[in-house]
Amino acid sequence: MSFEVLEQLEAKIQTAVDTISLLQMEVEELKEEKEQLVSEANEQRAIREDLEQKAVAMNQEHSAWQDRIRNLLGKMDEVE
Repeated sequence: MSFEVLEQLEAKIQTAVDTISLLQMEVEELKEEKEQLVSEANEQRAIREDLEQKAVAMNQEHSAWQDRIRNLLGKMDEVE
C-alpha cells in the first residue's frame, strides 16, 4: 500500500471515530432528556390523579347537597 492510501484510511478512521463520539454524546443527551420527560410525565400523572379524586369528591358533595335540597323542598311541600 502506498503512503497516500494509508493517510486516506487514517483520515476515514478518524472521521468515523469522531462521528461515533458525537453520536455517543447525542445518545447521552437524549437519555437525559428522556429521563426528564418521564419525570415530568409522572408529575403530570400525579396531578391528574389528584384532580380526578377532587372531581369525584366534588361530585359526591354536589349530590349530597342536591339530596338535602330535595329533602327540604319535600318538607316545604308537606307544610303547605
